[in-house]
Amino acid sequence: MEVEVPPANRVDQIREELVALKGRHLRVRANMGRSRVVERTGTLVGAYPTLFVVEVEERRGRKARQSYQYVDVLTGAVEIYDPDTGERLFDFGFEDQQL
Repeated sequence: MEVEVPPANRVDQIREELVALKGRHLRVRANMGRSRVVERTGTLVGAYPTLFVVEVEERRGRKARQSYQYVDVLTGAVEIYDPDTGERLFDFGFEDQQL
C-alpha cells in the first residue's frame, strides 16, 4: 500500500529541490489560460517561501524575471524541464489519476 503524501508536504519538497537547483538553467512551460502556453529558458535566480524566480534573456540583451508559484508546479500548470535533456523535473502523475 502506497502512502499518500499531503499536498503541503509536496510543495515543501518542490521548494527544497528548487533551492538546490539555484543558479542552473531551466526550461519552464507555463499554462497561462485560454489555450495560451508560454515556454521560457532561463536561470533560476531565487527560491522564496511561496514562489521562485527565473531570469530569461529578452530581445537586445535585456533580461527579464518571471516568477512562478510552487503550487502551480504541483498542479501541473507550470512544468519545469532540464534544457539539455528535456527531462521533466517534477512529475506527480495527476494525468493517471481519476477524480
